Amino acid sequence: MVLIFKVIKMNEDDTTSSSRIFVKQLFLEIAEYKGLPKFNERLKDETLQGYFEGIMPKDHPKKTRFAINFFTSIGLGGLTDGLREHLKNMPKPTAAIHPESSSSSSSGSSSSDSDSGTDSDSSSDSE
Repeated sequence: MVLIFKVIKMNEDDTTSSSRIFVKQLFLEIAEYKGLPKFNERLKDETLQGYFEGIMPKDHPKKTRFAINFFTSIGLGGLTDGLREHLKNMPKPTAAIHPESSSSSSSGSSSSDSDSGTDSDSSSDSE
């Protein structure tokens, strides 16, 4: 039974509404049959993690959030505790911050100084 999980990729790009309905039915039946605590225990089993990489993705925050939202929406949010913890501990992406305001104002004032000697032109550049 575990082999089927290896081919399922739970993310927005690799699933359709039909495949998500299939996964929903499959997981709800397993949760009903095994019970949610025992099912959750199996999903956390270290020896089986290779089979659950696609269904519980940890390689990209967008995929992780999608899986969390999916399982929560079908009433199995308890299965996503590991994903939530992983997402919380992921390093935050650093955005390159460029000080545009200081570079543009200094270049604007130097160009207006060379073009004209009046103060009225430099005040129009600051708008």
